[in-house]
Amino acid sequence: MAQEEIAAILADHLKWLRDEGGKRASLPGANFPGANFPGAILSGANLSGANFSGANLSGANLSNTNLSGAILSGANLSGANLSDAILSDAILPAPCSEGLN
Repeated sequence: MAQEEIAAILADHLKWLRDEGGKRASLPGANFPGANFPGAILSGANLSGANFSGANLSGANLSNTNLSGAILSGANLSGANLSDAILSDAILPAPCSEGLN
């Protein structure tokens, strides 16, 4: 998926969230390995089964997002909001043990 297409989907989703028309982001099974989504607003989106392995989702708003079955291994989720996200059967990043003894 081209960056321009992703930007258009995110813009439509933001309009949907603001009740300004637009359309809810629905990308089940989408393939985004290594993609760059820092600070993205994806609250309420359907991203079930999407592949975000190695993606940058730092600071993203993923609250109320359907991430069931999503692949998030190696993804950067630092500062991301995952409140009330659906994570059943999702493959999550391994916990960071750096600096722990």
